[in-house]
Amino acid sequence: MQIAKGFKEEELSAEEIRHLRNLSRLVRGDVLRMTQLAGGGHPGGSFSSVDLFVTLLASVNVSPELRDNPRRDRVVVSHGHTASAYYATLGRFDFFDLDDAVSLFRKAGSIFGGHVERTVPGVEWTTGCAGQGLAAGCGFALAARMKGLKPNVFVVMSDGEQQKGQVAEARRVAKKYRLNGITVLVDANNAQYAGRTSDILPQNVKYEYIADGWDVIEINGHDHNDVYKALRRAIQIQSAPVLVLAHTVAGHGVSFMENQTEYHSRCLSDEEYQEAMRELRIDADLAESADYRSAFDDFDLDVSEEATGHPVPEVGGPFSYGAGEKVENRSAVGRALADVADRNRGGDRCPIAVVDCGLAAAVRTVEFAQKNRGAFFQLGLQEHAAAVVAGAMSVEGVLTIWADYGAFGLSGAYDQLRMDDINRTHLKVFATHLGLDGGGDGRSHQCVDYLGLISSLFGVRAIFPADPNQADRAFRFMVQQPGNWVLGVGRSPLSVVLGDAGEPFFGGEYEFAYGRSDLVRRGEHGVILTTGEMLGRAVEAWDALRGEGLEPAVLHVACPKALEESEDPVLLQALRKGRVVTYEDHSVHSGLGAQVANYIARRGISCRLLKIGVERYGCSGAPDEVYRAMGLGVERLVERARKFLKR
Repeated sequence: MQIAKGFKEEELSAEEIRHLRNLSRLVRGDVLRMTQLAGGGHPGGSFSSVDLFVTLLASVNVSPELRDNPRRDRVVVSHGHTASAYYATLGRFDFFDLDDAVSLFRKAGSIFGGHVERTVPGVEWTTGCAGQGLAAGCGFALAARMKGLKPNVFVVMSDGEQQKGQVAEARRVAKKYRLNGITVLVDANNAQYAGRTSDILPQNVKYEYIADGWDVIEINGHDHNDVYKALRRAIQIQSAPVLVLAHTVAGHGVSFMENQTEYHSRCLSDEEYQEAMRELRIDADLAESADYRSAFDDFDLDVSEEATGHPVPEVGGPFSYGAGEKVENRSAVGRALADVADRNRGGDRCPIAVVDCGLAAAVRTVEFAQKNRGAFFQLGLQEHAAAVVAGAMSVEGVLTIWADYGAFGLSGAYDQLRMDDINRTHLKVFATHLGLDGGGDGRSHQCVDYLGLISSLFGVRAIFPADPNQADRAFRFMVQQPGNWVLGVGRSPLSVVLGDAGEPFFGGEYEFAYGRSDLVRRGEHGVILTTGEMLGRAVEAWDALRGEGLEPAVLHVACPKALEESEDPVLLQALRKGRVVTYEDHSVHSGLGAQVANYIARRGISCRLLKIGVERYGCSGAPDEVYRAMGLGVERLVERARKFLKR
């Protein structure tokens, strides 16, 4: 039978309650069949959420027909280990063929992964790393507000994941921005992998939410009418976001599983499975599903396909900086950001949002903030929530830029960026203060592993511009591209890089192209490859070496990660000069030098390689002092390059 969508009735009828109870019974049987066939899963942990899922999907404004409707409600399942229960519920509501989910759960090549996957119809966000779902819900709500929409956002969570600090971060975001359309539904079953949640880390979840300004409703999570009425009441409350604290029993529905934490993530033995299915009054036969699983070869869906919905802004022409000017790259990007926002303000133009973590003045987003107050989201020192909030906004048709120091946004929130990558978002990260250029802030703030981190994220592309001219053009290029990108810069003012004739090398008609290396100085005595803001120092070294009769070529590699796929003829020709020096403000073990070494080896190029980069954590001081102390000053580059190139 069909229950009216949108919580139109005050409560469920007796017939509707019977229907949902029967549906929950069937879903529990589906969960046992899925986990038994797969030999893995979380049956006990999933059972306690079944009644919540069934009531929620029966009532919210979500259906297979509304899958791409921007006005639909959003359901985020944060405790991704309940995937079997959520997949089964979605299958029962015809989002896909239930037999596929049952037979192919946790099967290599299928879309039905062990934790909820966004490739599955009806799943809004891939989860699994506990505590990230509420931040995604906040991102959905903020994006909807920017687009003039008012969907309800429901985030289903476990009580165990409330231990995560990111949950508290997201609670505060929801309260600050009055995201009163968010309802959190916590499955409070007091069970997690290691035992009782109350023993592992005691918490008072109810009062933690109250302390952050949320309303709280407590219910019996296995009473479908209680769940329905609580959710209906929650969406009517417009003064605050709402927590529905659902008291549940782990393993509910099968007597010997109830309140036994061992079943949180343990599959049943064959005997236990047969007994559980008898209790549920469901046929236990798995032969047909097992045959389907064995015969399965590949699923008719490309799970690597990029998410759709990336808006393309009008970027206009670049600002140009002349010979003799000294400008920070971060300031050039901030100016370009404000300009692009001006060009896209109002009407049906591309909505643009900036997420900031209390560093607007330092990351140069102040001008944008002043002109676009409704699109500037200041989240404080909450990088973990910020990364996910921004990522979720980016899949909702909002061009989203997250600006932060590299030490916090890349190193500190790496797992959140990894989950954004898995979710195929369109996030644009503007990372500043990279490398030893952090200077006096010391080693805690000197992010010297940024390229290594980004290189491990399969779908993220990165750009490290050399000067303000290239930074401006790279930014305008990046925001027009789909997918996840990082634009990384340092801290210090930079002289405009000049060409041989004294003109701005990256000015005038220069156009940024991803993956292209730029030949900044010609030469025959080997080559110096550099990236980012070290190019100016490399050119200084070239001048000194030239005075000694050595003329290596100097190439700037703005996109070191692109070397994996590059067939750039300029780079290939340079590498064949026989001696190659890489020079970077990055760990020598995982940066440009490592990328070049891999490139050389894969292509069988015969040459010698000298890697010059950061070999230990830095010291505190003015950037030039730090570079000298760490062996990366111009004089040291000249000395090492001279010896190497003369051999």
